[in-house]
Amino acid sequence: MTVPSDFTEAFARCPLVAILRGITPQEVDAVGDALVEAGFSLIEVPLNSPDPLVSIERMAKRLQGQAIVGAGTVLTPAQVAEVADAGGRIIVSPNSDAHVIAATVGRGLASLPGCFTPTDAFAALKAGAHALKFFPAEVLGPAGVKAIGAVLPKDVLRLVVGGVTPDTLPAWRAAGIQGFGLGSALYTVGRPAAEVGAAARAFVAAL
Repeated sequence: MTVPSDFTEAFARCPLVAILRGITPQEVDAVGDALVEAGFSLIEVPLNSPDPLVSIERMAKRLQGQAIVGAGTVLTPAQVAEVADAGGRIIVSPNSDAHVIAATVGRGLASLPGCFTPTDAFAALKAGAHALKFFPAEVLGPAGVKAIGAVLPKDVLRLVVGGVTPDTLPAWRAAGIQGFGLGSALYTVGRPAAEVGAAARAFVAAL
């Protein structure tokens, strides 16, 4: 499955995905600018945030050419369509749903479904997923992810989400992980943009 070129280019620049769960539209300008200044090029707004589609549309326009924006916690094909219409370019889910993956691919967006087992991973790839998000990664640990990775096609992009910190990045990379979704270690509700930027710079430095 061919990965959308804008995602490939953004991932190559910086394989860190900022997960802004709970962010409001009023915060996204300052936080988005801080992330881009730190070197981030992938931003996710989970759909269980306040007015997520407004935030996605606002950031997608503001950061055009600097970062691509998408949605997390996407559970239905209808939500995929809403995200696409808002200018989102990435669809991230906590699970592997073939219908969501198909809808994502059909709209030309990057599909990053969640998986936890080899069964999940291969089902997601069969449905057309562009990358795999191992979640919750802190439960699997680097050893568990490495064991699953041993049976996956070598060219599959693999990301982890859950419990990732600058200190643990080397262990994940040694386990064959190429990308990282960063949640509460980067952003929590109401965290000032300056603090988000400082945390983002620490993650970039850890790479």
